[in-house]
Amino acid sequence: MFRSSMASLKAVLAYSTRLLSTLKKPTSVIHVKRTFLLPRLPLFRRADGRLSGFGRRSGSTAVEAEKGEDSFLKWFLLLIPATTFGLGTWQVKRRQWKMQLIDELTRLTTADPIPLPLDPQELNSLEYRRVRARGQYDHSRELYILPRSPVDPEKEAREAGRLSSSGETGANVITPFHCTDLGITILVNRGYVPRQKIRPETRMKGQVEGEVEVVGVVRLTETRKPFVPNNDVERNRWHYRDLEAMSRVTGAEPIFVDADFGSTIPGGPIGGQTRVTLRNEHMQYIVTWYGLCVATSYMWYAKFIKKIKV
Repeated sequence: MFRSSMASLKAVLAYSTRLLSTLKKPTSVIHVKRTFLLPRLPLFRRADGRLSGFGRRSGSTAVEAEKGEDSFLKWFLLLIPATTFGLGTWQVKRRQWKMQLIDELTRLTTADPIPLPLDPQELNSLEYRRVRARGQYDHSRELYILPRSPVDPEKEAREAGRLSSSGETGANVITPFHCTDLGITILVNRGYVPRQKIRPETRMKGQVEGEVEVVGVVRLTETRKPFVPNNDVERNRWHYRDLEAMSRVTGAEPIFVDADFGSTIPGGPIGGQTRVTLRNEHMQYIVTWYGLCVATSYMWYAKFIKKIKV
C-alpha cells in the first residue's frame, strides 16, 4: 500500500510539472506574435524619456502570469502532505478510542458476576457483563448456530478477533434454561461442539440433568450482516442471533447468555465462546499515513525549494 501510494503521488507531481510546462508554451507563442506585430503599433514616451510600447508590457504580463501559475501549483501540491498528516493524526485518535473500548470489554468480562436482572432496559445496557443464574436445561429444544469455529482466548487476544486457523468448524449449542430463582426461561449458549457432535445423541454424557449454576456474559440480538444467510427456522440452522425468532421457537424470554468456560460440563459443549477482542490495526495506518506525509513533504521540498527534477 505504501509503495503504490508513493508511486501515485510521484506521478501526480510529474504530471503537474508537465502541465506547468504546457501552460507556459502558449504564453511564449503569444509573446512572439505580439512582438512580431509591435513595429506597427505606436510607441509612447515614458516619464524618463525612453520609448515604450505594448510589446514589453505584454511580455511582463506573461512573466507575471507564469509566476502566478507556478506559485499556485506549488501551494496546491502542499495539500498532499498536509492531508496525509491529518489522516495520521485521526488514526492516532481512533487507536486511543479502540484501546479504551478493548479495556472496557476486558473489564466487563472479567468482573465478578452479578445476579441476572429481569428488567429488559437494564439488560440492554449490560452487554458483555458477567451474570449468574441457577436453573435447569431443556435439552429437547436445542438450537444450533453454525458454522462456527472454536474460540481460543489466547489466540483471540493475539490475532484481534480473527477466526481460528485450524479449519475446524461446528456449531454453538443454544439451549433453553429455566431459571428456578427467577421463574423465567432464558437462552444459554452452552458453547461449541464439532460437526460430528452436533446431534444430541452423540454427546449424551454432556446432557446434564438437574439444577446447575450458569455463569456467562449477556449478549444482545444481532442484525444480519451482508452475505450472511438467512436463518432457516424449519431446519434449525441459525446463522446469527435473532432473539425474537429464537424466543418464538423455544418459548423462552429474549434473554441470551454466553456461558463461560467454567460452566462447561464434561462431554458437553465447550463454553467460553465469546469473542471479546476487537481488530486493532490503527498502528499500521498511523505508520502508513505519517510515512506518506514525510515522503511527500520531502518530494515537495526537493521540487519547489531545492529545484530538483522529480
